[in-house]
Amino acid sequence: MTHSARSTKADAPETLSDTVAAAPAAAAQARNIRHAAEILHRGGLVAFPTETVYGLGADAENAEAVRRVFEVKRRPETHPLIVHLADPCQLGDWVTEISGPARVLAEWFWPGPLTLVLPRGPRVPPVVTGGCDTVAVRVPQHRVALQLLTAFGGAIAAPSANRFGAVSCTSADHVADELGPVVDLILDGGTCPVGIESTIIDVTGDEPTLLRPGAIGVDDLAQALGRPIRTTTPSRGHRAPGQHPSHYAPRARVILVEESDVLAEAHRQQSHGRRVGVLRSPTSAASTFTGNVLVIEVPTAIGDYARDLYRLLREFDRHDCEVVIASLPTRAGVGLAIADRLTRASAPRPAATASTSTAAEKGGEPCQRRRASATKHMRNSIHVRQNGNQGS
Repeated sequence: MTHSARSTKADAPETLSDTVAAAPAAAAQARNIRHAAEILHRGGLVAFPTETVYGLGADAENAEAVRRVFEVKRRPETHPLIVHLADPCQLGDWVTEISGPARVLAEWFWPGPLTLVLPRGPRVPPVVTGGCDTVAVRVPQHRVALQLLTAFGGAIAAPSANRFGAVSCTSADHVADELGPVVDLILDGGTCPVGIESTIIDVTGDEPTLLRPGAIGVDDLAQALGRPIRTTTPSRGHRAPGQHPSHYAPRARVILVEESDVLAEAHRQQSHGRRVGVLRSPTSAASTFTGNVLVIEVPTAIGDYARDLYRLLREFDRHDCEVVIASLPTRAGVGLAIADRLTRASAPRPAATASTSTAAEKGGEPCQRRRASATKHMRNSIHVRQNGNQGS
């Protein structure tokens, strides 16, 4: 089966197929992976899928390439990146010490959506860690990510492949819409199966501390270690990705209310002439929404809710909603991570990123979509979206 590249504007990354009549799909996939690894070796940036969200990757030992990641994302350099490895046995090459709890958690959950914070090794440039003496490390559980890491032969430093503070990307189309030609290559591995960022835990000492809730729940971590996990607010000495108060935010302003108050808040926002979206719980009794309200019911299963959360938030933006009203799930398991993401999405935004919420408050027009969604591709195949300035 062949898949033609879509027509593109001059500034849009090219879309190439990994399945052509003259070559087996496996050979095309291997070729694309090798090409991505070459770009990383040349100091370029590659967006790639993981089981959690898409990452924007650079050679973890190339400080200049890593600085470009910060520039592309418009990310403050004090916010550290995660170092991705192909195999747990490589951990000792990137940290100076591996605590007992770290060994246990790596054995239980790697490859998987768990990031460990450990003392930074000399191979990691300070720019990767935001100047901290610790480094966040994980081994992803995604075929494409592991193939890329293996072909590259080193570590890849990568935050999520989106502008700083915005909704994370769970498909290659999202990355193309969000970052476009500023990325040298986008590997399309389909939709991320977990859909929410990794759990981050500080294991620099003997008392593991949760820094960011994620796909692996606190109870799972406690079971592996045989003791409770501390969940207090992390100290400034152990900064971790995703800790900014305003984060994971769509262009629409997110308003959190109790489940019983969703309908009333929707009517209140409508009375101000705003385009309203509602992220409705399947157990909600609120069913009578009048006027122009986009209601999206979240999946019943909490894992499915986590997988779909960012896609649903982007759907509200696609329909030009000015506000999104939601209630928080129970803070247990991955529900704790969903509550964390929605809480940060609803937080007051810095002036530079608050254009939509400001427009909503003033009754003005929301930001327009950056461009139309890219052509859909076959799930679980590797496609390449390539910009002309590879590995610059």
